This record gives sequence, structure tokens and C-alpha cells, in this order.
Amino acid sequence: MRDATLAAQAITQPANDVPFYLPAGSECELFSQAHRHRLPLLLKGPTGCGKTRFVAHMAARLGLPLYTVSCHDDLTAADLTGRYLLKGGETVWVDGPLTRAVREGGICYLDEVVEARKDVTVVMHPLTDDRRILPLDRTGELIEAPANFMLVVSYNPGYQNVLKSLKPSTRQRFLALDFGYPKPELEAQVVASETGVDHDTAAMLVGLAGRIRSLKGVDLEEAVSTRLLVYCATLLKAGRPLNECVRAAIIEPLSDEADVKDGLAEAVAAILG
Repeated sequence: MRDATLAAQAITQPANDVPFYLPAGSECELFSQAHRHRLPLLLKGPTGCGKTRFVAHMAARLGLPLYTVSCHDDLTAADLTGRYLLKGGETVWVDGPLTRAVREGGICYLDEVVEARKDVTVVMHPLTDDRRILPLDRTGELIEAPANFMLVVSYNPGYQNVLKSLKPSTRQRFLALDFGYPKPELEAQVVASETGVDHDTAAMLVGLAGRIRSLKGVDLEEAVSTRLLVYCATLLKAGRPLNECVRAAIIEPLSDEADVKDGLAEAVAAILG
């Protein structure tokens, strides 16, 4: 059986190594207050809009280790809390990423939490009220979270359905921030800062994304993310032709359907002239 710690990536970032993030409002201040007052936080928003970067940015600003778990439908509570493993002929307990964060302090970030199995919710609940405890039934421990522990979860409401959603009783245990794609002028700044392209090029890509996003819900399951714009600008900065960049970084990632991709290519050609 695999080591539970493989389910997560633990990142400790020096306070002076802060990932770039351009605030769209007061989200940085709200995150800081949530941490200060020991409140859990829920981030809602579409794919690639900056939720994960925001958490990494805030963890670095606060000087806290960050344990990021990308949730999926095979993720169990044991992947988060830990399990007994056979090592060197002995059976030893190995903490999972959530348990490590609770023991040592830091931010545990469960990305796309609704993708995980339902028993993950059961584990979260005692950490999201005034108890702030993590019961480990297999070891008999009851771990109290230190003051600098914070639980942050995220999900994409666009994928929400009857089978994969957070119950109201769970959502109401969290403060919540609603993320969207940045306003065009801010998004252009992000693309330019991340890739080094000039502002006009970044603004052109953002304008293109805005036009394609208006098609969401018609032929596309998801819109063009800020992440994809950064990929496209990175290729452009490397000297690749615009049409090639747009095809590789925007059209192809958005759909596997030939007719949809052809329609997108026609739309892009019309927009770009």
C-alpha cells in the first residue's frame, strides 16, 4: 500500500519568496483575518482562475508551510490522516498531510474537495468548529490544532451536481470567497507579469479569452482559464507563431470534439482578423 504522504505535496516557502498574485479585491485581507481568528475558508470558482496560486501566495506571506492535496474520487480519509505501513519488518504509523499540518501547524489546502470520497467530509468536521481537533481512531489520538493551523478547501461550482456537491451543513462551517476570472485590465497585468510579454499582447489575449468565454455553456464545458492565457503568452514570448500558440494553448485544451475545435478556430480567426 502506498505511503499516505504521497497523496500530497508539502511545500515550505520562505517568507520572502512570495508567489506572484494580483488581488482583485479584499481577498488577501479576508484570508489573513480568517487565519488570525482560526476560521476555515472555502474558495469557490472556475478552473484556472487563480485559487491555488492565491493560497500559495497567502501561505508565503504568512510564513506558513503549505500542504496541498489534489482531491480525486479515490482519495479517502486515510490518505489525509495516515495509516500503518510495513517498514523494515516493523509496522509503523505514517502521518498523512492533514495530520502533519495539524501536528506541526500550517495550511492544509484540499483542492477540488468535492471530488474526494464522503468520508473526507467526516474528517473535516471536527476541525471546522470550535473544537479544532483531529481524532485518529487507529492510534487513539485526539490532536488539537495549534493556533497557526488553517484548513482551506476549494471546488468548482460549475461541476457541481447531485452526486458531487458540498452539503449545506458542510458549506456553512466555512467562510467563503467567490473567485472568478479577473477583470480584463487585471488579467492582462497577470499575463504580462507571469510571462514577460508586453501589455498590448497580454490585452489581446485577454480580449480573445473574453470572446470565447461568452460561448461557455453553448459548446464548451469550461471557459478559457487565466492559466491557459499564461501558457499561450509563454509560447508567444518564446517566438512561436500566434496561430500555433492559440491552437496549442487554447483551442486544443478546451475540447476534443473536432467540430467544436473547428468552430473555435473560425471564431478565433474572425476575432483576430
